[in-house]
Amino acid sequence: MNMKQIGFWILKIIAAGIMLQTLYFKFSAAPESVYIFTTLGLEPYGRIAIGVLELIASIAIFVPATTALGALLAVGLMTGAIFSHLGKLGIVVMDDGGQLFIYSILVFLSAALLVWINRFQLIHLIKKP
Repeated sequence: MNMKQIGFWILKIIAAGIMLQTLYFKFSAAPESVYIFTTLGLEPYGRIAIGVLELIASIAIFVPATTALGALLAVGLMTGAIFSHLGKLGIVVMDDGGQLFIYSILVFLSAALLVWINRFQLIHLIKKP
C-alpha cells in the first residue's frame, strides 16, 4: 500500500468514523442529541433521519463504487451541522468545548477531499446514459 492509498483510507476513516461514533448518541436519544435537535426544532424525527443519513453516508464512503456519493452526502450533512453551530446552537454545546463543532469540520474537510479525489466517479454517474 503506497502513501496515496494510506492517505485515502485515513480520510475515509476520519469521515465515516466520526459519523459512526456519533450515531450511538443520536439513536439512543442521549441528552446532548435531544438538546441539539430540540433547539433546532427537529426532535425526534430529524435526529433519527439525520442519523440514518449519516449511517448511509458512512457505509457508502467505505464501498469503493459509492465513495464519492457517500462523501457528497456527508459534505451536505456537515454543511447543515456547521451552519447550525454557527447559528442557533453556538460553537459550544452543553459545555462540550466545541468538540461537536470540530468534529463536523473534520468530517466536512475529509469528505470534501474524498469528493475531489473521486470526482470522476461522480462525473461518470452524471454522464451515464
